[in-house]
Amino acid sequence: MTSTATRPRGARARAAIAAKTLRTDRWWFAPLITVIGLSAWIAYATVRVFMHKWYWVDEFHYLTPFYSPCVTERCVEGASHFGRFLPGWWIIPDAALTLPFLLLFRLTCYYYRKAYYRSFWLSPPACAVPDGHAEYGGETRFPLLGQNLHRYFFYAAAIISLINTWDAILAFHSPKGFGFGLGNIVLLVNVVMLWAYTISCHSCRHIIGGRLKHFSKHPVRYQAWTFISALNVRHMQLAWITLGTLALTDFYIMAIAADWFPDLRFIN
Repeated sequence: MTSTATRPRGARARAAIAAKTLRTDRWWFAPLITVIGLSAWIAYATVRVFMHKWYWVDEFHYLTPFYSPCVTERCVEGASHFGRFLPGWWIIPDAALTLPFLLLFRLTCYYYRKAYYRSFWLSPPACAVPDGHAEYGGETRFPLLGQNLHRYFFYAAAIISLINTWDAILAFHSPKGFGFGLGNIVLLVNVVMLWAYTISCHSCRHIIGGRLKHFSKHPVRYQAWTFISALNVRHMQLAWITLGTLALTDFYIMAIAADWFPDLRFIN
């Protein structure tokens, strides 16, 4: 059986198979789970960002990362570590200074590109499964040309991780001075995971050791590159873990701020 498709001279003929794919496994399951998972997280985050309440626990200085730093005129005073200089219109997120950069950092992330290309765009949905589009232009046209800006969004994400770290440090507070509760553990775990995801980025790995010709002449950078390379292997897992820790941290602080249940305190 021969194919009628035009092929280079000497190339072996492909079988004329009517089916789009011969895969019999559940190749569609991973893209489906990705669509469900990302859609659920985006829906939750969007609702929370525009709720404009239950983001700050004044008693313990808990601030959700979805509102950090809080820079609009509607922000409560304690949560505004960097001032309130943006209008308090409902359409403006209270963390408008950082949320766009975090969104762009994740949208241009190498793993997330693979995730939403395969799931939302079906380009392609799985290996050995045809692309869902008639034409393939790669990342050569607008807006996908912006994917190359990922290396610059990394710097912004690193700065934002520093801000989140500062928020976690300030949260060791109670009416009696130093305090420690379950909320502190939640904030710290989230910060550690965010740092792990951020520095496991391919751009960070390249910045640390990508331009070196001789590792032997740069032992410190080589050790850093080795550590980041080990994290880079887990970049996909960290991408999902941080979505979970961000949502969990926000929900816990929202629950404390709304008085749904009290914070479990260990010290003060």
